[in-house]
Amino acid sequence: MTGKAREVDVLIVGAGPAGLAAGAELAAAGAGRVEILEREQEAGGIPRHCHHGGFGGRVDRSAYAWASATGSTYARRGTTGPSYARRSVAAAAAAGAALRTGVTATGWAGPRTLETTGPAGLERITARAVILATGARERPRGARLIPGTRPPGVYTTGELQQAVHLYGQRIGTRAVVVGDEPVSHAAAATLRAAGVHLVAVVTDRTAPALRLRNPRVPLLTGATVTELMGRTRLSGVALRHDDGRTTTLRCDTVVLTGDFVPDHELARRGGILLDPGTRGPAYDAAHRTSLPGVFAVGNLLHAVEHAGYAAQEGRAVAVPVLHRLAGTEEPAGGGRTIVVDAPLRWIAPNVTGPDGTRPQGDRFVLRTERRLPRPLLVVSQDGRELHRQRLRAAAVPGRPFHLPADWADRVDRDGTAVRITAR
Repeated sequence: MTGKAREVDVLIVGAGPAGLAAGAELAAAGAGRVEILEREQEAGGIPRHCHHGGFGGRVDRSAYAWASATGSTYARRGTTGPSYARRSVAAAAAAGAALRTGVTATGWAGPRTLETTGPAGLERITARAVILATGARERPRGARLIPGTRPPGVYTTGELQQAVHLYGQRIGTRAVVVGDEPVSHAAAATLRAAGVHLVAVVTDRTAPALRLRNPRVPLLTGATVTELMGRTRLSGVALRHDDGRTTTLRCDTVVLTGDFVPDHELARRGGILLDPGTRGPAYDAAHRTSLPGVFAVGNLLHAVEHAGYAAQEGRAVAVPVLHRLAGTEEPAGGGRTIVVDAPLRWIAPNVTGPDGTRPQGDRFVLRTERRLPRPLLVVSQDGRELHRQRLRAAAVPGRPFHLPADWADRVDRDGTAVRITAR
């Protein structure tokens, strides 16, 4: 690739909550030329098309998800997604970060040199520090291997919200939502806002993560989608229940929610080590990846947490990046990989800091594959127990839970991987 070559101090890829917060914090701290690239024509990330409330405020997320699905006024606490996005963009610009939209990072020409294409043509941008904030996406129907035809009327939550809130498109009349996560119930709220009758929310889990008792939100548990029906338009969804029964729900719209995966393509092209659990870059408490000078933040690391959490990570990465720019960064290496045993899905961060650095909030984030009533979490390395703790509440799929980080100082740098088990 040929094109104009430029240099900046900090290059941030992705202008969602994490990237914008990182840009605002670093520019305000005097990090030099801080540039944020966004492939969309408008910055702000996913919140741009999330018209429910709760952004930028301290709300209980389970109650908030219930309110979003049932129309309660609780959902209007905080600000809306578009308003939150505009405020985040304005904060980054006011701090002095340069924001460039419609620019796509297509590859790497060196350890901290990115190839881009956009309105200015082809460019090679070299930075003293790179921050990847490319976010996450829901897997589409093709990636979920759902049998059947390919009729119009099949959406992910993001596609639905963009169609309704950004483009004002007509969706359909009868819809089924597949999934049982907060985003699933946000999809249900979007459908109602568009005047679509919600036939049911369907999940293959036998115990729902969010218990919605409002009769306007039918919830079918223990049901797996076996076929999407219809040709010129979706006409129904075939289900198989745990007891062997089969059902067909008549509908012209289906929304496949959740099943988020990190948008890690750029990281993978750069040869950055990926964590097998999160499927995002492996990283330590300082948000350092396996590529020196390249940091990562937000839902690229852990699909998927709420916008406020991603923004907190964006602000937190400013400190290690500033150390990098000043030449006072702790030497790379020495961190131990952190792995989890089933039924745990992943832990983040997933590499210990070589200097004992602790993660944001002084705690690790975990997810589980199945419901665990008050699990006992045990942290060990080479047969040596570092920490044990019983959770006060159940750990449920689709929701994060946390593990204090006070054991991180006791990790042996010369030992093998640290292991987390749930009993």
